[in-house]
Amino acid sequence: MFINPTAEATRALHCDLPQWFATHKRDLPMRAADVSDWGTLVFEIMSQQTPIARVQPIWLQWMERWPTPADVAAASSADIIVAWANLGYPSRALRLKACAAAIVEKHGGEVPLTLKELTLLPGVGTYTASALLAFRHGIRVPVLDTNVRRVLVRFLDGREFPPHTTPSKAETMRADALLPEDGHHAAGVSLALMEFGALVCTQLSPSCDECAIHNSCAWALAGHPKDEKRPTPQPYAGTDRQARGRIMKALRSAHFEGTEGLTKRRVLDAARLDGGDRYQPARVYRALLKEGMIIYNEDTKRVTLPR
Repeated sequence: MFINPTAEATRALHCDLPQWFATHKRDLPMRAADVSDWGTLVFEIMSQQTPIARVQPIWLQWMERWPTPADVAAASSADIIVAWANLGYPSRALRLKACAAAIVEKHGGEVPLTLKELTLLPGVGTYTASALLAFRHGIRVPVLDTNVRRVLVRFLDGREFPPHTTPSKAETMRADALLPEDGHHAAGVSLALMEFGALVCTQLSPSCDECAIHNSCAWALAGHPKDEKRPTPQPYAGTDRQARGRIMKALRSAHFEGTEGLTKRRVLDAARLDGGDRYQPARVYRALLKEGMIIYNEDTKRVTLPR
């Protein structure tokens, strides 16, 4: 059950938090006023499950190299994957390329500006579409990322974490109802919530002594009760995800150096991990082939990134 805000809580969210944001917000080039809709879309897709500190330098390189959807659509898949570098989940890079192609083919190269049209693009979900509409155009729409959701359930409901992995209809409706009527003010509140969750009301080590809305926080007033089921970091060492990452890194390096791919044996060797099971290299190799992340050339007997 989600609790509606009191007048005091609403005042804290609408006034106190934006005041905190004005003083403490990070100076991010991705949030600059002259960033294009496409630049914002690229940033939001890159920053899914990825820290902003890692995204920023790669986003800057992308926007210099490929400033428009047409530029990304025309680039090779291999160049896209190489430029994705260490952002993780490289399938997102190919979805971004597909997104760019759809924008060129269906929207004349201009990013559409309705929630329905945006969410029909490859790799664009409700959060990404809402962030673009709110932050770039002041359209009144709730923007619910993990930081915003965590701050709201702590502040209003007195629980440590949201009850569901993704926002429910009730959670989204509550978030919409608490926003100011003015779209630009609403976007400012959402940005402040997001930044506050990233810097102060963090997942596992919140800085409650630095909290600008501590006196109205239901979680603080309840004594910061811990949820029985708390999020735990996903393991990486020894997993198929690590093995996949090593294959992609080896092929990115080969492409960057101008090498015409790698032999299958070298690719499988790259995926061998200490403590990994004997079938892991072949398993992740087959999965990457099936997903189109890598290709095997029967003529050259080499494994490469997609063209």
